[in-house]
Amino acid sequence: MFGLFGKKEEPKTNACDLKFLCWQCEMSAPGGCGSHGESKGVCGKTSTKSRLQDLMVYGLKGLSAYREHARELIDMNNPDERAILTEIDDVIAETLYFTLTNVNFNFDEHIAQLMKVGNAGVKVMDLLSEAHTKALGIPAPVQVTQNKAEGKGILVSGHNLDMLEKLLKRIEERGLSDKINVYTHSEMLPAHGYPHLRKFKNLKGNIGKAWFDQTDIFSKWNGTCVVNTNCIVPPEKSPKVKNYIDRLYTYKIVGIEGAKKIENDNFDPLIDQTLELPDIEGFDSDEKLVTGHHYKTVLDAYGAKVLDAIKEGKLKRVWVIAGCDAPGKKRNYFRELALAVPKDHLIITSSCGKFRFNDIDFGTIPGTDIPRYIDLGQCNDSNGAVHIALTVANALGVEDVNDLPVSIALLWMEQKAIIILLALLSLGIKDIIIGPNAPQFADDAIVNFLVENFNFGVISGDIHKDFGNELAG
Repeated sequence: MFGLFGKKEEPKTNACDLKFLCWQCEMSAPGGCGSHGESKGVCGKTSTKSRLQDLMVYGLKGLSAYREHARELIDMNNPDERAILTEIDDVIAETLYFTLTNVNFNFDEHIAQLMKVGNAGVKVMDLLSEAHTKALGIPAPVQVTQNKAEGKGILVSGHNLDMLEKLLKRIEERGLSDKINVYTHSEMLPAHGYPHLRKFKNLKGNIGKAWFDQTDIFSKWNGTCVVNTNCIVPPEKSPKVKNYIDRLYTYKIVGIEGAKKIENDNFDPLIDQTLELPDIEGFDSDEKLVTGHHYKTVLDAYGAKVLDAIKEGKLKRVWVIAGCDAPGKKRNYFRELALAVPKDHLIITSSCGKFRFNDIDFGTIPGTDIPRYIDLGQCNDSNGAVHIALTVANALGVEDVNDLPVSIALLWMEQKAIIILLALLSLGIKDIIIGPNAPQFADDAIVNFLVENFNFGVISGDIHKDFGNELAG
């Protein structure tokens, strides 16, 4: 590899045929354990346990993202918040230790550790949700302009609401709120629901849909663009990036070659360049989107009404159609599913997967003023669906939340979706169906465990095959 240790024997098996691949220690077989199709490493670790450890690491990546956002907002002088953060950090450290060579070969203990990671995911999402509402107020439903912009403009994409507030404050401090408008993209859409952000008169509307349309949207955008968390598209992925790379800014750990970095929360270079650029043109749509249904808002405004509607038979089922989006026609499945949901059913969503169907006017549950479509917010706001379900179950005297008339269909793309899934499993939530593709890191043993213990499934591509009974009403 480095010309110092001799030439390693090349793997003789295609990667797609491998049961696992591990080369994390000196004992590893030439080319890595598993590179020749073996199902067990030199240390004795089986391919299943290797994949379970991969799943731990992927879950920790998602957990770390939410932990980082929470750390930016919480008060470290608050002993309760500090204790939760410390507990999460301990789980991260312990789980990484768990994956070291020759630490654990017990299947059940691998599952228990994954549930511990999932439980930390529950706690970090609750911590982040509380931090957001404490800092920015409790969101309220709001109608947002979509693909309509004017004047000098900054387009902000990502999940970091704290960064957005700092940018808006700096524009205001410089007396430029009448000269620079700020717009959201992708997972920043829910920002419009927070009262402390909505008070900035130059936070105008949303542009574009899920993260992967950024190359088209940013190319057409006349102003500056900021990506403050994942997901960002590098120049190697799309030649369109060169059309806006000189107007693209990144924040904290986010970065690509050629983009400008916002250092130490100094937004002045971004603001100055925005003033030098021409006014925004080509975004003149009359579309509108609705966001701002945080779970606290839902429980406060509609909690009693939902219970009454269920008891009176007006609300028969709740659908959770949520998750992170990615390119591909397969994900149109989730739009087709949302459109097929009966009128007396409620749809709850979060994350950027909602852009597959959030342009639809779903109206209200017949005989009520309960909206049929509720956008809980960003992917980290997925905890809201659980809070709503637990509250409803408790009010109805239902001991097992799985006995509620709830159907769950989740899009997944990356590691933050994995920590959300682990969080749901750690709470004992069953009957989850994900897609459009099955995780490649799961083998038959893992899949069988999930099916037997959680009735876990992967979408077939046919909504009636997957949800025929539920869609029938």
